[in-house]
Amino acid sequence: MRPSRRDEEHEMTTAAHATPGYSEDKEAHLKRLRRIEGQVRGLQRQVENDTYCIDVLTQVSAATRALESFALSLLEEHLHHCVAAALQNGGDEADAKVKEASAAIARLVKS
Repeated sequence: MRPSRRDEEHEMTTAAHATPGYSEDKEAHLKRLRRIEGQVRGLQRQVENDTYCIDVLTQVSAATRALESFALSLLEEHLHHCVAAALQNGGDEADAKVKEASAAIARLVKS
């Protein structure tokens, strides 16, 4: 089975940077994700405890905003680290990184 074009682009761009852009702040990101995980567990408890619908929806909104904020932070680091480095190198790598970032932004906007 032949890999898809997206898989080939991902392989090419992943190989270019073995260290992700977020690695310098990895612990802070993990802490943030654990906090979000706690929010989601809180949602489970609310449902288990038959919490009023609006209260659950309020917590869903908070968890959603937290994930969106995390995603934007990660995207910013990706642009400053991975995309910027690829642009300095130029060529196919730069084109692939810009395309990849554009697709990620489109996915975030659609969600």
